[in-house]
Amino acid sequence: MNTPSPQKMAATVPDETAVSDARQAARDAQSVDALRETLSSFEGCNLRFGARSTVFADGNPQSDIMFIGEAPGRDEDRQGLPFVGRAGQLLDKMLAAIDLDRTGCYITNMIPWRPPGNRSPTPLEIELCRPFIERHVELVEPKIVVFLGNVSTKALLGTTRGILSLRGTWSEYRPNNDTTLPALPTLHPAYLLRNPAQKKLSWQDFLSIRDRLDRISA
Repeated sequence: MNTPSPQKMAATVPDETAVSDARQAARDAQSVDALRETLSSFEGCNLRFGARSTVFADGNPQSDIMFIGEAPGRDEDRQGLPFVGRAGQLLDKMLAAIDLDRTGCYITNMIPWRPPGNRSPTPLEIELCRPFIERHVELVEPKIVVFLGNVSTKALLGTTRGILSLRGTWSEYRPNNDTTLPALPTLHPAYLLRNPAQKKLSWQDFLSIRDRLDRISA
């Protein structure tokens, strides 16, 4: 991993110009593969210079359901894939409980680069990454979206309410002015590892996801 100079790091702290550049770069991507390449070469965010990998997505982009988490952790940064650490292993078990696996869903994050020390992304970093995740949803065209945790839920639903008050309630998500998708906020698997008593709430949410998928395919 190349270490950028302090001058370059300072120059890439997100600002309005960087956000505008991100919007244009995202709009220009005409396929999922093109968006992956765009993100891999994008240098407008300071986060990418402290990360080993651009963590783009995993699973099947042709599936009906898209999961959007928060940001990569250490294991994800090392492997270049989302949800491969302890939280990812729990997510796999939760998916299996409703007869899903990574061949039947698509998984990504709001933020494609690991924040230093797993800190929460800043509001400007979130705004910088928003055009890419919105374009990602547009290109994948899922039938439903599931937001895992506070970061993706608050950013993409435009709310200040916390995940515990929003989880389990279906909302409408609009990645653009022409598309409206059913969206379900639910608890992040990392939160469940810290608070195992809340797994019963996630089980209710995942049963709701299964029901919605069944109705779509009926």
